[in-house]
Amino acid sequence: FIYIFCIYMFVFDFLSNDVLVTRRGSNATLPCRLQGSPHDFFATGEVRIRWSKLSLDHSDEVDVLVSMGIYKKSFGSFHDRVYLKEADENDASLVITNVTLHDTGVYKCEIIDGMDDGAGIITLELQGKQSSVVFPYSPRLGRYNLNFYDAETACLRQDAIMASTAQLYSAWREGFDWCNAGWLSDGSVQYPIAVPREPCGGKNAAAGMRNYGSQNKHSNHYDVFCFTSDYKGHFYFLTQASKLTYDEAVKACKKDGSEIAKVGQIYAAWKIGGYDRCDAGWLADGSVRYPISKPRKYCSPTEAAVRFVGFPEKKHKLYGVYCFKALN
Repeated sequence: FIYIFCIYMFVFDFLSNDVLVTRRGSNATLPCRLQGSPHDFFATGEVRIRWSKLSLDHSDEVDVLVSMGIYKKSFGSFHDRVYLKEADENDASLVITNVTLHDTGVYKCEIIDGMDDGAGIITLELQGKQSSVVFPYSPRLGRYNLNFYDAETACLRQDAIMASTAQLYSAWREGFDWCNAGWLSDGSVQYPIAVPREPCGGKNAAAGMRNYGSQNKHSNHYDVFCFTSDYKGHFYFLTQASKLTYDEAVKACKKDGSEIAKVGQIYAAWKIGGYDRCDAGWLADGSVRYPISKPRKYCSPTEAAVRFVGFPEKKHKLYGVYCFKALN
């Protein structure tokens, strides 16, 4: 889902309380328009329109699209993926095509018309039980080795972004239970407990979100909770005659026209697609995991889960490989 929140300023009208439903890879329209009689600011070039994306703490912003009359320019990762809708003379709504995980966040629409100007704040999110998943992540070094910025990078490398508090809370409401504390996108450190127990806040404590509050982003180290959504592609276990080393696994996927799968992709395939396979396989980060949707003896007998084998020596010929083939 996309939730959009805006404000009114001056003579400019920014639509509010719109709720749009989208999927990763689809298009999204962020509304913004000039209020009043038709102005035709696209043709006159007298009005400047600027769309930007704000940082998490709103202290910085990067250009998304700038328009003055017939002249328009898009920037960075948005280049050739965004345009103004221009449904009528006053419409400055931004259309983002092929929405990615990295497009989520807060956007600002600014319209400057002579002595008048206005600005609207719009939040773009991807949510929904059927199209997203939150998962915990720690690196090869082990538990509690990531500062905030390392955590952010770790999620990006796994085809994911850092989860928000709302996304982790939603996952907890669905039964997500994890005893290791992890970073969230607002700089807080939390973890979800569905079954209270001694090592996780005490067995007499209520189930809920354990919250350490905001932590020093440079010096404090924890795990991280990542968020990913459905994808355009094919996730699969590559059937091989023999087990593979990590390097052999990478080459095998490449030979099959794919890439070795990432942790976010195995979680998405498991949670969203119901993928079930009892074979342990290499993933891109050097870990070995396998997804079980139907618990059974010898294959996660007590719960549906992505089972974690560990980070074995990459030279060992003990595992298969999970591959991912992106679709355009």
